[in-house]
Amino acid sequence: MDSVTKDLQSLFIGRDQSWLSFNRRVLEEAQDPENPLLERVKFLAITASNLDEFVEVRVAGILQQVEHGKAVDPGPDGRTPPQVLTELAAKIHEFVKSQYDCWRDELVPALAEESIRIVTLKDLNAADREYIESFYRKSIEPLLTPVTVDPAHPFPHVLNKALCLAFLLRRKRRGVVPYLGVVTVPRALPRLVLLPSDNGAVKYVFLSDVIQAFADRLYHGYEVLSAAGFRVTRNSNLYMEEEESRSIMDSVDAQLHRRRKGEAVRLEIEASANQEIIDRLVLNFRLEPWQIFRVDGPPNLTRVSYLYDQVARPDLKFRPFVPRELALKSGASAIFEQVRKREILLHHPYDSYSAVVRFIESAAKDPDVLSIKQTLYRTSDNSPIVRALIDAAARKEVAVVVELKARFDEASNIRWSRNLQEAGVQVFHGVVGLKTHCKLMLIARREADGQIRQYAHMGTGNYNPSTARFYTDLSLLTSDPHITHSVHQVFNYLTAYSERPNYTPLFVAPLNLGKNCEHLIDREAEHARAGKKSFIFAKVNSLLDEKIIAALYRASQAGVNIELIVRGGCALRPGVRGISSRIRVRSVIGRFLEHSRIFVFGNGGKPEVYLGSADWMRRNIYERVEVMFHLKNPVLCNQVVTEVVEPYLADTDKTRILLEDGNYVRSNDPRAMRHTKNGFHFNAQEFLIGFAEGREGLNEIPAVPRFLKIPAILRSNGKPSNGVPAKSK
Repeated sequence: MDSVTKDLQSLFIGRDQSWLSFNRRVLEEAQDPENPLLERVKFLAITASNLDEFVEVRVAGILQQVEHGKAVDPGPDGRTPPQVLTELAAKIHEFVKSQYDCWRDELVPALAEESIRIVTLKDLNAADREYIESFYRKSIEPLLTPVTVDPAHPFPHVLNKALCLAFLLRRKRRGVVPYLGVVTVPRALPRLVLLPSDNGAVKYVFLSDVIQAFADRLYHGYEVLSAAGFRVTRNSNLYMEEEESRSIMDSVDAQLHRRRKGEAVRLEIEASANQEIIDRLVLNFRLEPWQIFRVDGPPNLTRVSYLYDQVARPDLKFRPFVPRELALKSGASAIFEQVRKREILLHHPYDSYSAVVRFIESAAKDPDVLSIKQTLYRTSDNSPIVRALIDAAARKEVAVVVELKARFDEASNIRWSRNLQEAGVQVFHGVVGLKTHCKLMLIARREADGQIRQYAHMGTGNYNPSTARFYTDLSLLTSDPHITHSVHQVFNYLTAYSERPNYTPLFVAPLNLGKNCEHLIDREAEHARAGKKSFIFAKVNSLLDEKIIAALYRASQAGVNIELIVRGGCALRPGVRGISSRIRVRSVIGRFLEHSRIFVFGNGGKPEVYLGSADWMRRNIYERVEVMFHLKNPVLCNQVVTEVVEPYLADTDKTRILLEDGNYVRSNDPRAMRHTKNGFHFNAQEFLIGFAEGREGLNEIPAVPRFLKIPAILRSNGKPSNGVPAKSK
């Protein structure tokens, strides 16, 4: 313990450096020629979207810390905000260069080989030029508003992440001093313009190139000296004093408008831009040199995902996958009958999310259902779940806790809140000062014997049927009275701030989830010291909380073997002699986004499995309402082990290993070979797709690492359990 406490700072990997490492692993998927070409394009777009959010939230937040006088306060890794900012600036520039190298040198040539060409205007033939001119005149020019910056026309407000064009102009008559022209490109316009087919080839030209080509039509009477596309990323943090607000909804709504006018954090501009254009933009946005990113390509790589959506080439994408469907009898009450008989655990996207949708739709239609309660953090644009709640409100009691501060979904959630309220749903916004991130649904139903029985859904992911197609998550459907009673009490906490000493068998953040997780980790250390069986397995999106990391270090020192799958940021430093030598950290980046949170504790030979909505991060443990629940059914525990723990620990194809120095390497790297089975290739996600589809001849899951000995009660024959009845193929 003393050695952990004394040298804790040196044992933390910087949070922001770790996040950049995660995005670099996503970029590796774009660079990997083993992935289908259009999937690689999509991965590149994801890295750009990820970086956008990182800059407008994390980098912006660090800048604010410096501006507000917090520059001397070090983080867990001992670095002050100015130090972090200096390191991040260099690493972000390096990363952006890698992104554009991937696009320009790898993806564009590979697309051309597949007859998907990204061309410039000088590459166009006469027919192409005629088409482009017609398209510009009819579909682009009517939507543009050119501005010339002068004393009568101030610099226009540039929206966050909007594509803009800057022009250096000079009046044709008596022109001496150059002017700056700015055009904001409407987001409704496609960033890539499709040209007419040419001998079967698909050709695209970037929209910014088209507008630049016709700049003289926008600026009559001016000579266009130079032009460049640019994009500004602004601070997107929200600031609210909830206690003083008339309502959280009004406060969030007002802050959303301010977000659009946040301070500039980054300027992306074409590398060919005239220096005078850059100087004028820098002066206007008040930027430092490190905030300027001159890019050799389109200023917004997120929009290259348009190719994935529009190009009809299934041979250049992952093979389509049809999830396994939960077999149900006909009739609205069938799912309740099935859940009464036994709990159901679903592993999405391998198991279809339609079962969860049918669960709530059945509750909305069933006349015996008296009330429905649900939390909503993020959901799809045309959500069938929200529609079901609205339909149900006419016939039964419906209460929904909507989180208005789900970052970048605030406007959508405000809209859903108002629609729900208009339909008669009781809408709440949780506990003041805390985000509601738990995934809970509770249904009260009058049974044939006249008794009221409660049914619950608890999950690790959002109630979003769209993202459930490519996020890996777990869903539990249960009528266990111990669980449903506790879920009911959690809803009382959310709607009335009715706080209880405990919510057994649930852990609830910020009340006791963190403390209980520390207790479970420390219990494993006690078992190890007593010579009993002990191990810890955890699968989370992020591992950043200092107290949890310190507890894991103590457990490792006590002799506990610990296996962690951390998709994103991980501040824990594994493999440090005498501190974390028994801890292994993996990250899996593949076709699906790993999103489930799973925890397995050896418990002296009586292992326990927990699922939940919370990562091991400070914000999840102390600043949100989260729920972690004990999975007691041994059949379902076996399902978790065989469908997640074993295949993911055996994965070699999409796994990276975190080394002591903070770097990640592929599983076939010599530095990682001691963590993997030499020469064996295994892709966990593809294996589980094959199992869900009922394919024959699947390889057995190779043995899990020797340091994670799972007791027989949780072991199967090496194939995922068939705990969920599926329709025959």
